[in-house]
Amino acid sequence: MRCACLMTLAALTTALGACTESARLPGEAGMGPKPTLPTPDKRLIPTLHIADAKGWPAGTTPTPASGLAVTAFARGLDHPRWIYVLPNGDVLVAETNAPPKPDDSKGIRGWVQGKAMKRAGSVTPSANRITLLRDTDGDGVAETRTVFLTGLHSPFGMVLVGNDFYVADSDALLRFHYSEGATAITGPGVRIADLPAGQINHHWTKNVIASPDGKTLYVTVGSNSNAAENGMPAEDRRAGILEIDPATGASRVFASGLRNPNGMGWQPQSKALWVAVNERDELGSDLVPDYMTAVKEGGFYGWPYSWYGNHVDSRVVPPRPDMVGKAIVPDYALGAHTASLGLAFYAGGGVLPSHYVNGAFIGQHGSWNRRPFSGYKVVFVPSRMDVHLACPKTSSPASSAPREKPMAARLA
Repeated sequence: MRCACLMTLAALTTALGACTESARLPGEAGMGPKPTLPTPDKRLIPTLHIADAKGWPAGTTPTPASGLAVTAFARGLDHPRWIYVLPNGDVLVAETNAPPKPDDSKGIRGWVQGKAMKRAGSVTPSANRITLLRDTDGDGVAETRTVFLTGLHSPFGMVLVGNDFYVADSDALLRFHYSEGATAITGPGVRIADLPAGQINHHWTKNVIASPDGKTLYVTVGSNSNAAENGMPAEDRRAGILEIDPATGASRVFASGLRNPNGMGWQPQSKALWVAVNERDELGSDLVPDYMTAVKEGGFYGWPYSWYGNHVDSRVVPPRPDMVGKAIVPDYALGAHTASLGLAFYAGGGVLPSHYVNGAFIGQHGSWNRRPFSGYKVVFVPSRMDVHLACPKTSSPASSAPREKPMAARLA
């Protein structure tokens, strides 16, 4: 009887999902320094639109922007979630997946979310390792692959400072000794600082970046919910960026109100720390835009009380108009439900054409809460010194798109 009930629920969910709303605006409307922000579309059954997990067919590749090419650097990896390039050109890949989190979205809602994640290929045990890929002849294909580090707990972010290699696990920041050119780390790690985790650990990925002088580390921590439905006590030191002293392990909240921050980078001109952030779901296919923004020390960016500045999220109780009044408007919208994760600035060096210098590349994973699909590509946002980062003042052969749209190289 239980099996029959579950089958009925699955069928009902599919049928209701087919009746949910679709976007009223093109995806580009939610991109740029001044995105279009329509009225929220709240429904009993949120939009459920999931891309099937499948690889590229033989002989096909993503379509690159003009002047660029795409090559498969490595294949057959187990959930490659994050990469880090060492000074000698070796590429490290975190092969990882979510840790056990038994209290995340219990009940019927949790069951439906679990089925959706399974369809997207996200419900498998974590490999818990970092793999090293080495391209020995410079042809854009890794000839050697070695297990660089194991015994981890859902690792994600990585950064090298001198001979100190830091890994952001789902629950701790770890340090290992690294020797230049090594293909594996076998020595024990040191636990530098605990990171927010627990039985919910909704957004479990933690990224890490070092300050330019290497003396300070910054770690992203996502929220424990979509819009504070698990209560604010569950959000302690979450939905923000932590600043950590690697010498002592002491930490503090550097910036807050960032629902699910991921990629970080130092903008070459302004020297400011920037971050890519995944915003909240279930307000319709056109809301809320994910974004990238310069991070101000002590800054508050709205979550959960408001979105994109002072747009109040009425689902959050009790309301906090005092916090809404403090919310900083993000610098650049990246489209609703694009799941913008990776962020990398290009400082030059002759590898790419000059019009890419000082701009940012953002990898968009794609989300489940928008119809039609959005994301599933890499976008490029050109630089402009007088506004930190935006589109060029005038069009040029390098960028003929409207000023408020980033250049894009579609990946799927």
